[in-house]
Amino acid sequence: MTTLRYVYAVCRPFEAPLQAQLTGVSGDPPRLLPHGDLVAVVSHVPEADFSEQALRGHLEDLDWLTGTARAHQQVVDALTAVTTPLPLRLATVFRDDSGVRVMLEEREAAFGRTLDRLDGCVEWGVKVHVEAEPEPAAAPAAPGPKPASGRDYLRQRRQQSRAKDDLWTRAEEFATGLHRSLSDTAEDARLHAPQDPRLSGAAGRNVLNAAYLVHRDVSEEFVESVDRRAKDDTPGIRVELTGPWAAYSFAGEEDAGEEDVKDKNPGEAP
Repeated sequence: MTTLRYVYAVCRPFEAPLQAQLTGVSGDPPRLLPHGDLVAVVSHVPEADFSEQALRGHLEDLDWLTGTARAHQQVVDALTAVTTPLPLRLATVFRDDSGVRVMLEEREAAFGRTLDRLDGCVEWGVKVHVEAEPEPAAAPAAPGPKPASGRDYLRQRRQQSRAKDDLWTRAEEFATGLHRSLSDTAEDARLHAPQDPRLSGAAGRNVLNAAYLVHRDVSEEFVESVDRRAKDDTPGIRVELTGPWAAYSFAGEEDAGEEDVKDKNPGEAP
């Protein structure tokens, strides 16, 4: 069976061992491929699944994509526990070890700058969601009286609209203050587009979707800061914290590097 080289991430040489029994995409254990001052973390994958033509077909297979993404993330998470990885895009593959080394050599300067900038840091994600105003607890009762007139109906609608506007105003002010406070602790911050609840499955509407680059030494302080703000008396507003992750949102130079070597990849997902 012909195999290709799947690349998960690039990092500096490190001595700590990866967790035992770690497997990557297609069940193959990841290994380190050093070249100069850089290390690529790679594993073998079957050409039958990762050639350019095969990948185009797999893009329509949600189960395959989900499984591949989960295995990819598992390796990146293991790396994040022992070093500072620069994660590459899902399904970045090369013909052989030589192709991976050529990529490392061509992008050595860019990878080095980015790794220096990310050294010792992890990414934390923070989202703020607006939920419906909480309903007061009450025993089941018969439906309330209907509006006595069209004027009463319009008055009720205006009151509901003002309550909703007030909640949105409070949520925007809360999210703005939270982002400003967290940015002061972080090395860097990124604001992403709000998530569509129909796609994310999260309850409520997303008003803040941000990523923060935080040094490991102050991560505990960062998490405590988020927890304190989340416990504020903010009915109708929910804060979600995720991480720590590899610094996906801050690997800007790496994106350009992938485009430069794309023609050398036999099967990279577009």
